[in-house]
Amino acid sequence: MTVTSCAAPDQAAPIPASVDLEKETVISGVVLAASGDPVAGAYVRLLDRTGEFTAEVVTSPAGRFRFFAAPGQWTVRALSRFGNGGGEVSVDRGVNEFQVSVS
Repeated sequence: MTVTSCAAPDQAAPIPASVDLEKETVISGVVLAASGDPVAGAYVRLLDRTGEFTAEVVTSPAGRFRFFAAPGQWTVRALSRFGNGGGEVSVDRGVNEFQVSVS
């Protein structure tokens, strides 16, 4: 039996040069524990304006996450061993940077 793995792209990798940030929207950020330390291995979910699940990634060792999305209103939620957190974000084209605290 062959087992294949499906994984999200490395969240700490640079944005590829082929991505036109004048046309693309990137939701990027870091998940932090109450202590201020980055949270590796947190699950970060992206929900649309109606609350529907859109995507999920796992944070990098530095607590980083990234989604490619459309401009507009989104909800970002982080679930981790330190607790949960998140909030609503309004994004436009380019890189939109956010910090998510969990407790």
